[in-house]
Amino acid sequence: MNDSRVAFALDLPTLQEARAMAHGVREDVGMLKIGLELFVEAGPQAVGLGAEAGLPVFLDLKLHDIPETVERAVARASALGARMLTVHASGGPSMLRRAAERARKEGQVEIVAVTVLTSLDASDLAAMGLEGDPAARVVSLARMAWGEGVRAFVCSPHEAGALRAALGPDATLVTPGVRAYGGGDDQKRTMTATEAVHAGADWIVVGRPIRDAADPAAAARALTHEVARARGQG
Repeated sequence: MNDSRVAFALDLPTLQEARAMAHGVREDVGMLKIGLELFVEAGPQAVGLGAEAGLPVFLDLKLHDIPETVERAVARASALGARMLTVHASGGPSMLRRAAERARKEGQVEIVAVTVLTSLDASDLAAMGLEGDPAARVVSLARMAWGEGVRAFVCSPHEAGALRAALGPDATLVTPGVRAYGGGDDQKRTMTATEAVHAGADWIVVGRPIRDAADPAAAARALTHEVARARGQG
């Protein structure tokens, strides 16, 4: 495992494709993110790609259910070897507390609370009956999760600065919605890798800019170097 702070989103439809991609970029990223598409396809075998590639796994399932169900799922994710596991902060205090407590008991996995999805903006929140801008909601949800023992959070780069100011240096901030350049897709609150780090991100999550590049390893290497420079390490 290297010291890259790039988590590569392994968003591929089959285990075979994901394995090939993981092995192709394993020297140039610091973590593999396994999301819903691949987990639904391959289940525990998808998590096993991390061990095959020599990288920790960020299991991005965004759990949101009754506390008992989520707590038991945390235990299973830990047994699979996941290093990080996402839950929705909007699942509420009891769910978050039991997830965080079970993760500490298992000693393997860290709970990462998802605040507001990067696909949502203020107009989307309003349509859902949630007033206020995304940044205010991100901070509110994160403070609540922090009070229940969660110490790692997913937020867009645009809210990383506010979250860092609210929670301090001990919070781990994971930022999807990082782009190497402009481009249209379903992510609405995006930044470059350098901007995300300067805003306070500890990890950046990158999928399409690596996966869809002509040379994925070179794209991953460039992003890792960019993040290292932004962190003052290169």
